[in-house]
Amino acid sequence: MRATRVRPTGIERSFGDHEMIVTKTDPRGVITYANDVFLRVSALTEAEAVGQPHNLIRHPDMPRAVFKLLWDVLAERREIFAYVLNLAADGAHYWVLAHVTPSYDGGGRVVGYHSNRRRPAPAAIAAVSDLYAILRAAEARHHHTPDAVAAGHQALQDVLAERGMAYDELVWSLTNGSGR
Repeated sequence: MRATRVRPTGIERSFGDHEMIVTKTDPRGVITYANDVFLRVSALTEAEAVGQPHNLIRHPDMPRAVFKLLWDVLAERREIFAYVLNLAADGAHYWVLAHVTPSYDGGGRVVGYHSNRRRPAPAAIAAVSDLYAILRAAEARHHHTPDAVAAGHQALQDVLAERGMAYDELVWSLTNGSGR
């Protein structure tokens, strides 16, 4: 197992337009499957990834409020699309447009989550980076984690209200190049 605290190097990694990162987790977010693209881009071996919490690749510049939204949406048994900055095990970072959806057993019970990630367009990364800077600034004003998450969530709601959009509309406007 590698060190648990990886320092970002500032080196950006990418992957091909034709490639897709795929992981599956259990209901707690522990990785149960990772494809070769994930392993290559995250600089992890299968043994290092499987069995670990998915936040293993969480970049410190990601607003906590985005993950709160993600888990809130998944708890409602809905899918979510989100731009995510990840941290590889070697300190490189990489952006993804993630699609996360619950997986169900035959009885309709959530047994985990499936995430497909595509390479986002540079313009979308620039736009979402501006948004995430606003959320991080709101979170940074609080030292107590729940207060920071609440502040980031409120900042996101304020941006959405200002733009007259729901979260999904914002993501798709960034994806389609109209959401600066």
